[in-house]
Amino acid sequence: MSWGLLLALCALLLLVVQLLRFLRADGDLTLMWAEWQGRRPEWELTDMVVWVTGASSGIGEELAYQLSKLGVSLVLSARRVEELERVKRKCLENGSLKGKDILVLPLDLTNTSSHEAATKVVLQEFGKIDILVNNGGRSQRSLFVDTSLDVYKELIDLNYLGTVSLTKCVLPHMIERKQGKIVIVNSLMGIISAPLATGYCASKHALRGFFNGLRAELVTYPGITVSNICPGPVQSNIVKNAVTEEVTKSVGNPGDQSYKMATSRCVRLMLISMANDLKEVWISDHPFLLAAYLGQYMPTLTFWIIGKLGKKRIENFKSGLDADSSYFKPLKKKHD
Repeated sequence: MSWGLLLALCALLLLVVQLLRFLRADGDLTLMWAEWQGRRPEWELTDMVVWVTGASSGIGEELAYQLSKLGVSLVLSARRVEELERVKRKCLENGSLKGKDILVLPLDLTNTSSHEAATKVVLQEFGKIDILVNNGGRSQRSLFVDTSLDVYKELIDLNYLGTVSLTKCVLPHMIERKQGKIVIVNSLMGIISAPLATGYCASKHALRGFFNGLRAELVTYPGITVSNICPGPVQSNIVKNAVTEEVTKSVGNPGDQSYKMATSRCVRLMLISMANDLKEVWISDHPFLLAAYLGQYMPTLTFWIIGKLGKKRIENFKSGLDADSSYFKPLKKKHD
């Protein structure tokens, strides 16, 4: 056998292995490699001060629980103080932290005038901010033609401008220390778009564009990393709390959510991405992960597929079902 043929067979074998890995993956291939061979959160994230917004439920709540087991100091922010106190109690029960290690700091992301004072409170309490996790936000389930313009203003103010404002308050501290991690919990909807979420998609696309630009501006500060984390569907209250045609109306009954990725698995992959300073990660089961890849490399085909599936998505929602469950549920993978 010639060397040329042997190299060709090795290349083919490598391609097959990568394809099999991709079919089993619930994150992009760089993230999967970091999970296998990269740095462990248990090694890299200890003794840090981590500020988590949107910490009263969903990804933010689970992030608080997993971080509490790593020996970090936590700042928990959201609007609902009683829910933050509940999360704090559970962190103390399940982790090794003491009461002094967790600061409950109520925060309204849309009230940007309060962000500077909130940042000063954190610095007075802990003296530093190592990681800012911009997780607070809200989703949408409504058709554009039926939706008030106020809904779009609310989504931009909350998901985009609120996050930018808080980052602007924290960043000077990180620049002074020449180190820090800015983590943005974005969405696959910040990469590809789908019907019923035009305002949400717009806010997430805006976040991705802004923080990619900010990362480029911070090139002279290699100790400051900007990580754009894009989960797909995750088991949480995001659909239940999603805004509909009016700002004052939410979905309420989210329908079946069991087909979605477990929140604990999503957060574990987030911690791995933070430990390895990955710039952008995609966290999702198939077919959503596949759609994200297709959207980058074959956009016209992706738009055609979304157009075909979008009609069913709208029908599901109008029938009171979860928008995606009826045709994605058979493809669900389970994670412990």
